[in-house]
Amino acid sequence: MAAEPQKPAEEVATTTSETVVEKEQQADGVVAAAVTAAAVTAATTDKEAVADPPPAVADEAEKPAEVVADKVADETVVDESKVSQSVSFKEETNVVSELPDVQKKALDELKQLIQEALNKHEFTAPPPAPVKAPEPEVAVKEEKKPEEDEKKTEEVVEEKKDEAVVEEKKVDEEKGSTSEEPKVETAEPEKEEKKVEETVVEVVEKIAASTEEDGAKTVEAIQESIVSVPVTEGEQPVAEPVAEVEVTPIVPEEVEIWGIPLLADERSDVILLKFLRARDFKVKEAFTMIKQTVLWRKEFGVEALLQEDLGTDWDKVVFTDGTDKEGHPVYYNVFGEFEDKDLYQKTFSDEEKRTKFVRWWIQSLEKSVRKLDFAPSGISTLVQINDLKNSPGLLGKKELRQSIKQTLQLLQDNYPEFVAKQIFINVPWWYLAFSRMISPFLTQRTKSKFVFAGSSKSAETLFKYIAPEQVPVKYGGLSRDGEQEFTTADPATEVTIKPATKHAVEFPVSEKSTLVWEVRVVDWNVSYGAEFVPSAEDGYTVIIQKNRKIAAADETVISNTFKVGEPGKVVLTIDNQTSKKKKLLYRSKTIPISE
Repeated sequence: MAAEPQKPAEEVATTTSETVVEKEQQADGVVAAAVTAAAVTAATTDKEAVADPPPAVADEAEKPAEVVADKVADETVVDESKVSQSVSFKEETNVVSELPDVQKKALDELKQLIQEALNKHEFTAPPPAPVKAPEPEVAVKEEKKPEEDEKKTEEVVEEKKDEAVVEEKKVDEEKGSTSEEPKVETAEPEKEEKKVEETVVEVVEKIAASTEEDGAKTVEAIQESIVSVPVTEGEQPVAEPVAEVEVTPIVPEEVEIWGIPLLADERSDVILLKFLRARDFKVKEAFTMIKQTVLWRKEFGVEALLQEDLGTDWDKVVFTDGTDKEGHPVYYNVFGEFEDKDLYQKTFSDEEKRTKFVRWWIQSLEKSVRKLDFAPSGISTLVQINDLKNSPGLLGKKELRQSIKQTLQLLQDNYPEFVAKQIFINVPWWYLAFSRMISPFLTQRTKSKFVFAGSSKSAETLFKYIAPEQVPVKYGGLSRDGEQEFTTADPATEVTIKPATKHAVEFPVSEKSTLVWEVRVVDWNVSYGAEFVPSAEDGYTVIIQKNRKIAAADETVISNTFKVGEPGKVVLTIDNQTSKKKKLLYRSKTIPISE
């Protein structure tokens, strides 16, 4: 805390853990902080990193000096020699011939499983069950005919029984008035029953006759279709040769991920190795993950998503800008932009808007991934910069937290091993303390990808991995939008100016030309001046820019030009009278003057 500026980082992490929990509204607040920071670990798929807690810094023995430098509002000054990062993460090779034998075997086994699945079309949803064709109308009638006759027979029987009952009633009524013996009267029902039986027999005989007639016809039809073969005594009947049925070969289905077939060439091997590494080379688990990813891409409609126009509202929230010193594209996540209330409402005010934001985020990452070179010796990973500035104010925003968590899970499940380095900048002190608490739950391989820096060290940390001309102006670099004299292709020089010292930069000019230059001091608060000094001893020095104090809020990058008519040099003077070292960036070029 701010009240304990002199305590080492380890003690701060230990003694403030309870305070951090209370400050972030007990467990829910801590998880919210974790999710806000962890969401930007998008493509990390180590099993330990899939959980909600965020990535932590390295083990105690490997702690970055940023923890010490920024634990109290960046008031403590730390020597540059003490600034360190977590153990460097070295990307594994994607060249199959250079893999260990165990990994080669796992890759071959995975290929076999995928080939079998492609042959069986297991990556495609099963087709709907075929609808049974209705039977011919004649057949239906024939099947129903006996049932209809049977019904008619039952009706006749019922009618006869009813008549017999009526007769019995008549006999009972006449018993009192007649002198005939009862046995004579009881003979009548017997006769009626015989009549009913005779009627039933007649109906049954008709049905049987009809059935026999139809059956005879059927038998005759069958006999006509059978060709009899005479067989002499002692000989075995010879079966007719059966014509061979031509079997259509099974065509394996074609499945692509990020525009690359699962089984095609060396680029496919790079894709498969990502899934294997995400599952510690457990073949069956990697195979299951691939199937689930293919299914998700179909259900989510990734291919169609690439063509959707989802607007530009979040272009400052998630974006790519430049490459690092090894050529990895740099992907920025800036959730502090949601401090803008209008943007927050446009993004999270209802479920439809939240879904649109998640889809936009997936679309953004998908486009970046598709630009990668998946050749075995090429670049197939990203560097992620995660800006945690203003993150404490976002902890109470439930909708943002849920959307980040949802997207994070999608990225972890479906974009394995796409991060070469995770750099967290503008990290608040409480986040560093919390991350140390969950550090034991992460693998060394996972932790080795992470770098943390407080606000005063953010630019310096970025320059360790990304050239200044590739770093956006808002993070201390020289890259900015719009037409400029310089581009990211023009390299810049980086110099550290010690406290209470002056530094001079010289641009020699040997012929008539126009000199163009730009200069920046990170967080300025220094005096700056420029002049032209001719080579001739009798020449006059020309003041281009009088020395003036430049505050941090006054300027970002100073650009200037000077038309040189004689040999000489342009000299820039930077006077750092503060107690902190300063990072100076500059570059120049000459434009010949046509006669």
